[in-house]
Amino acid sequence: MGKTLFDKIWDSHVVQVIPDGPTQLYIDRLYAHEVTSPQAFDTLRDKGIRVFRPDHVVAMPDHNTPSDQQEVINDPIGRKQVETLKANCEEFGIKHFAMGTKDNGIIHVVGPEKGLSLPGMTIVCGDSHTSTHGAVGALAMGIGTSEVAEVLASQCILQSKPKSMRINVEGKLQQGVTAKDVALYIMAQMTTSGATGYAVEYAGSTIRNMSMEGRLTLSNLSIEMGSRAGIIAPDETTFAYLKGREYAPKGADWDKAVSYWKTLRSDDDAIFDKEITYSAEDIKPRITYGTNPGAGIAIDGTIPNIDNLDAKEKAQLMVQLDYMQFKPGQKLEGTPVDYCFLGACTNGRIEDFRAFASIVKGKKKSPNVVAWLVPGSWLVRKQIIDEGIDKILEEAGFELRLPSCSSCLAMNPDKVPAGKLAISTSNRNFVGRQGPGARTVLASPLVVAASAITGVITDPRKL
Repeated sequence: MGKTLFDKIWDSHVVQVIPDGPTQLYIDRLYAHEVTSPQAFDTLRDKGIRVFRPDHVVAMPDHNTPSDQQEVINDPIGRKQVETLKANCEEFGIKHFAMGTKDNGIIHVVGPEKGLSLPGMTIVCGDSHTSTHGAVGALAMGIGTSEVAEVLASQCILQSKPKSMRINVEGKLQQGVTAKDVALYIMAQMTTSGATGYAVEYAGSTIRNMSMEGRLTLSNLSIEMGSRAGIIAPDETTFAYLKGREYAPKGADWDKAVSYWKTLRSDDDAIFDKEITYSAEDIKPRITYGTNPGAGIAIDGTIPNIDNLDAKEKAQLMVQLDYMQFKPGQKLEGTPVDYCFLGACTNGRIEDFRAFASIVKGKKKSPNVVAWLVPGSWLVRKQIIDEGIDKILEEAGFELRLPSCSSCLAMNPDKVPAGKLAISTSNRNFVGRQGPGARTVLASPLVVAASAITGVITDPRKL
């Protein structure tokens, strides 16, 4: 029987299998940021040991980084975390991309764009959205702080092998439908726990026709279905994206790497524990209405009614809707919005800013909307300026801010006030995710752009 792509990468990294226990898995790349790494470094100090392979570790601050200026972090806790990361990297000899430098940005944006994340790798980080890196054909997983310490100490981790699932998406996407919409659609179909216990491979003609930026968005959101990892087989699109990147192989090493990468695909006779197929034609621009990413509808649809729900389902839906100040059966299109956010490791790449600019060009931002447009890295910001996108945004009344996780989560100054409604390209709409009492609707860059212009939730196809 043939092997899945996931099996090929997993099996090639097994150090040993513990009888009736987990697998000891070798890790090619550990990413570290300021929030989950301090305790891991403290563990090493307590045990009197060094980082085993510091050249396999890359660190950068992103969660606490301000997007309006990067001279100082006013919050004492955030400032301490960033300073501690720098000190730890200096002490243990780890590559550190400091705040405000050209190498800095959101860790899940910087990794692929610098060629640090490569096909066939095992990649971990103390952050749930590490699944992003699976878009290049890597096995990428979020891990806990104690596990970060394991990798720092041994370049290995103990993991139970998840089951395998393949999600196929076939056909051509409609106009105005993006990878973000595909992800939100799949989550709505499968629920936020539908892939729990699985590593998911995305396949099908729709996926093969996606850009790398689109694939990175899709893989980023794998964790929101409960998946352990999301992975896409590397192909010519992958190779073209990675070639020439700063840390990608060069010359003869590149040719050798590509030759190996071409073997990283599921065999034709590989059997998955579960397989699902969706049609691209069924997907419209999406929007969420609840307090989890799976609670979503087509932008021209309505929030589900409670008539056919059992008591438990009804109660769960009403708790979400009460917080969001929505009602069963309500149509969200036309609902006024207070804040618009473009960015995050989900949609903070150059393609996302191109899409946003394509909608707002020649128009003006609604005066009723506060907009935060935040690149995922300094490289993305440079691309925006080099392509003149910043001028389009400025003429439309928008400000291009500095690279940061920004309003994806309430750990830096970009917090949405209580009760205000934000339409966001980020990955989570949990209670208080963008600020205590803030209400979040998730959508694609096109939907967010259209809404920023009109001041209400808007179908971008109408603009």
